Amino acid sequence: MDDLLELTGRAEAAHFWFRGFRKFVAPVLHDLAGGRDRLMLVDCGCGNGHNIGLLRAHGKALGFDVAEGGLARARAAGWTVLRADVTQIPFASDVFDVATSFDVLQCIDGDLAALREMARIVKPGGAVVVTMAALEVLRGDHSEAWQERRRYTPVMARRLVEAAGLRAERVAFVFASLFPLMLAVRFVQRLSRPFRAHDAAADIAVPSAPVNALLTALLSGEAALARRIPMPIGSSLLVVARKD
Repeated sequence: MDDLLELTGRAEAAHFWFRGFRKFVAPVLHDLAGGRDRLMLVDCGCGNGHNIGLLRAHGKALGFDVAEGGLARARAAGWTVLRADVTQIPFASDVFDVATSFDVLQCIDGDLAALREMARIVKPGGAVVVTMAALEVLRGDHSEAWQERRRYTPVMARRLVEAAGLRAERVAFVFASLFPLMLAVRFVQRLSRPFRAHDAAADIAVPSAPVNALLTALLSGEAALARRIPMPIGSSLLVVARKD
């Protein structure tokens, strides 16, 4: 896991996928903040800590993870982090205004336990924002490398949120513009797996500058459009839930 986090750390600033991810998530956090800049925010399963920067724009932000390598890189970057398990969060109840978790739930056995813990630590009226891998048909090398337990449908995501005692305000597909390409790549990966060595770094490698710029622009356009028109499909789900 630490090796994958190190590869991810090299790609997070420049890779089109991570740039697109921030285009989807930043407006959600902005809307939840509603102009406030003294919120308490926490990133649950923060990895290298890169996304804490998205949270810090709206107040005091910190993160936690179980992977020491990621935490070391987060501390070196100046983020406030600690070691903890998302299914046993070491914070009091009703502390945070916003709790986030990005692409973590599909990689752990206790996704419901984790979401219940996130619900517990946010204040009444607070929000939980998560992203999760979508649709089993997109399972491929990336899924195997990160040891994904499952991929979600919108119905699964909504039921999970409600089981955790939260109210789902938004369950939306993202990365719709990449779906056809990803579907083709994942199909080839599954078909060819018996005949080749597994390459965990393939999906994280930054492509050539022109390709990276083109795909970044494509995702930026989708992110702007998705604020007005729900996408019918996508490789990930973006979920915004509220603690009543």
